[in-house]
Amino acid sequence: MKTPDFRLWGLAPAWIIMAFTLILPIAIVLMVSFATRGAYGGFEWGFSPASYAQILFEEGWEGETEFTAQYLWIIGRTLWLAGLTTLICAALALPAAYTIAQAGPRLRAVLIYLVTLPFWVSMIVRVYAWIIILGNDGVIEKTLRGLRLVADIDSLLFTNGAMLTGLVYSYIPLMILPVFASVEKLDPALIEASHDLYGSRWVTARRVILPLAMPGLMAGAILVFVPCLGAVLEPILLGGGKAMLMGNLIQTQFGGGRNWPFGAAIAILLMGLVMIFLMLNALRAQREVAHGA
Repeated sequence: MKTPDFRLWGLAPAWIIMAFTLILPIAIVLMVSFATRGAYGGFEWGFSPASYAQILFEEGWEGETEFTAQYLWIIGRTLWLAGLTTLICAALALPAAYTIAQAGPRLRAVLIYLVTLPFWVSMIVRVYAWIIILGNDGVIEKTLRGLRLVADIDSLLFTNGAMLTGLVYSYIPLMILPVFASVEKLDPALIEASHDLYGSRWVTARRVILPLAMPGLMAGAILVFVPCLGAVLEPILLGGGKAMLMGNLIQTQFGGGRNWPFGAAIAILLMGLVMIFLMLNALRAQREVAHGA
């Protein structure tokens, strides 16, 4: 029987790796967020909550403190786009995952390969591909003109729709795979029983398939929502930088803005939002387990 001391020392390498790769970087960012901005950018060690206050307040012309909502709009826009992307991915992933699960073994392997194929290509290349598709004289515009559906349309690029399209395309495989893992275990007898009880396709999908696929949907929601909060490429390349998100704000503060404490404060706030989302999901899972028990 292993002693507690052996278990403690046996886990020491894992604790050391976690400390240097996770805890220490977060601690450094947290300390920088409470530092002060240097005279020529960067930061100077000290303790000041000014970076967090800057999220809600700004200094007026006469030195007075004024409330500002510009960063709240950025936070709200980020949450809205991340949530909308998650909902669209869920709506598209459920029928796609169900179709893959109902396919034969060989076709199923091919379809799963096609779902994971985008991961073999760099994210930058994939986003640039959408610039070609949505740009002026791009694939979509030429197709619509060739079909004589439109005479002339404005550029589809540099809009919220283009940004949302890029986000959905980039992260929908992360939704399809966990949903497929849940739907694959679905017993066909349950669907047959629903039809025998005169349940329509909509009723069967809502009362049988959706509840059983919910664990996969929740796992996919985490995998999609969390990285969407820190998305950088899609807002810049497809949105044209017109609608700033939290990821762009952090990049700007550490780059051209050279306000490292404020960028670190936004990063800590973003991490806090992610932790709240994960904690709420964990509490929901605990309630479901307790209710099921």
